Amino acid sequence: MTDLITLAELGAPLAAIGGAAYVRHANPAAYWSTVGLPVSVARLLASYSSTMDACGLTVAPSRLRVLAIKATSRREIRPVPPRRGIIRPTTTGLRVRLRLAPGQEPADVAASAERLRHAWGVHGVYVKDVKPGVVELRLIGFDVLRKVRMPRRIEDGLLKVPVALREDATAFLRDYRAVPHELVLGATLSGKSMYLRNLITGLARQSVALVGVDCKRGVELAPFASRFAALATDPGEAAELLPVLVKEMEDRYDLIKARQGIAPSAPDEEITSDIWGLPESERPVPIVLFVDEVAELFLVATRKDEERRDEMVTHLIRLAQLGRAAGIYLEVCGQRFGAELGKGATMLRAQLTGRVCHRVNDEASAKMALGDIAPEAVDASCAIAAELPGLAVAGDTSGGWSRIRTPHLSLAAAAATCRDTAHLAPDVPALTPFRPYVPPVVLDSPQPVPTARLASSTPED
Repeated sequence: MTDLITLAELGAPLAAIGGAAYVRHANPAAYWSTVGLPVSVARLLASYSSTMDACGLTVAPSRLRVLAIKATSRREIRPVPPRRGIIRPTTTGLRVRLRLAPGQEPADVAASAERLRHAWGVHGVYVKDVKPGVVELRLIGFDVLRKVRMPRRIEDGLLKVPVALREDATAFLRDYRAVPHELVLGATLSGKSMYLRNLITGLARQSVALVGVDCKRGVELAPFASRFAALATDPGEAAELLPVLVKEMEDRYDLIKARQGIAPSAPDEEITSDIWGLPESERPVPIVLFVDEVAELFLVATRKDEERRDEMVTHLIRLAQLGRAAGIYLEVCGQRFGAELGKGATMLRAQLTGRVCHRVNDEASAKMALGDIAPEAVDASCAIAAELPGLAVAGDTSGGWSRIRTPHLSLAAAAATCRDTAHLAPDVPALTPFRPYVPPVVLDSPQPVPTARLASSTPED
């Protein structure tokens, strides 16, 4: 009996520890809600002042505070940390706002994020500037990119698509109004196609005309053809489609110019420099152009192909330079995009504000995507493992960057979404000749159900 009691006393704690370790590996969100969150909150409350002091985030107290302490007690006068707000738990971590002390700036707190992460035992600490003098610390309890679960509440809208999850557990929005054109690079099996699927299915539910150029015989974009207003599957078709888009852009500029030529007595809100200032009844639908494997447009074999290449590149550069005001946006994808592709490649890349770099085969490819806007992000993109498809580094010309990962979306589910939303495809008359042919879906005829043989009513002989 004594041995059983001893075994129970030792076995129960060991089983609890083993169970917690298993849950932490199998379901990090459940482990965080039950174990990680209370422990991290206790660490933060118990060591807040000492941690801030060790990280150099404290300042000398004001003279009034010193006089008050001397008058009321004999306590030691210590440096003052930033004033802490209410701790708000989340499903992936916790948030707390800090009111900075005089003389501090958000960059001081951001520089100490790694030390705060180790001090409080969390997976990551991210700093967000809320307003002057106030920053928000977002503590992440586990690796949210290992198993992507998009937030339930996402602020979306026209030309805004939640396409991936950031490492700070917030949604990565592809906002075409804010970032008109984007370059997406990635090696084979890096997750670039998955990023494209999520983007297309998100736009398919909106009143947006989708145009595709897929010179790999359409293997990437053809499954979504039912939702596309135009699709070119080889360089010859692309050479015919791009001039039509440029002409459509010029016609939209004429529409904007006609709107600007109004009487001087017209209200200021009727004066516009892009299609979004036009009345809704006159506003043309936005167009998103997907170019998959852009290198296929640059590769040439003969002198005639070289002339066609130069024309296509010129049209793409014009669309990238002038398309935003006309409501035409570019999504350029490829495995590599450098000056060695040919004339105009560097100029076109410079017009692509957004950059998303998946796993690449060499450092030079990462530099092509991120080196000119966020040099420190090049090392992060080169460190992406092959075992994590969909993981990428997203940056823009503001210099900011973050790690993101796209949720898994099967090709069949994406194609079904495009078929279900085919009726939402707006009609652009100029693109009608390039509308892809979509064969009707033939449902399998039901097999006849065999009927049971009726027994004879007459007795056997």
